[in-house]
Amino acid sequence: MQRVLDSHYGHRFQVDRVIGRGGMSTVWLAADSGAGETGKTPARDVAVKVLKPELTDDAEFRARFRAEAEAAETVHSQHVVETYDYGEVPDVDGTGVTYCFIVMEYVQGESLADILARERTLPEVMALDLLTQAATGLQAIHDRGLVHRDIKPGNLMITADGLVKVTDFGIAKAASAVPLTRTGMVVGTAQYVSPEQAQGHDVGPTSDVYSLGVVGYEILAGHRPFSGESTVSVALKHISTPAPQIPGEVSTPVRELIDICLRKDPRTRYADGGELAAA
Repeated sequence: MQRVLDSHYGHRFQVDRVIGRGGMSTVWLAADSGAGETGKTPARDVAVKVLKPELTDDAEFRARFRAEAEAAETVHSQHVVETYDYGEVPDVDGTGVTYCFIVMEYVQGESLADILARERTLPEVMALDLLTQAATGLQAIHDRGLVHRDIKPGNLMITADGLVKVTDFGIAKAASAVPLTRTGMVVGTAQYVSPEQAQGHDVGPTSDVYSLGVVGYEILAGHRPFSGESTVSVALKHISTPAPQIPGEVSTPVRELIDICLRKDPRTRYADGGELAAA
């Protein structure tokens, strides 16, 4: 990874270690010396997300992802992980592989997925705070004409101060350019996918609202509204099966908020992150 960044930026970055792995990428921690093109970028730690070669050898994927990454650079909110730069480095090691990467804000904290794995559920007041912050982050994304497409606990980072930051948007849209038989991946995580996304329809901000509603349900119930033996069976339930009532002692207003998020017809949900945050 050091050689990839050096070939693109000179010796601006010092790569430290891998801090995350996912189905589509590996994330490295690196120190940014602060030179930059303008000489005004402050020295800071950054996260460098490197996409897997089986994705980046597809020219259409690269074009889509480049557009999404450049759009992400225009989103500025304390509730969205900042995207600083995007780069492509072809054939740096003689293998013919094109390395595509994003330089992002490094968030010291843990994902909501890690918290739920440990705590299982969270108190209602904490759940509402997390959902409001995440919805505010989505508002910043939606205001730029973008849709996240992969809202899930693993893509919501929580800092030590309790600040929620939405991360990892753009890959899901770009991955739709690559045949699933080649990547073995579902575009959007089936357990949180909206009905319209599960059916392959065009999606708007209300799709993210639905996915965040699934996250809210899981925070309060300790499990997702739908389960199944395969991703297809779960996706089918999102399309046609009403979500069961959240078990336990949850207030009526919060139940209604989650119910509105989880409506099958996107026209009857909250219109976007801003409307959900204000609810």
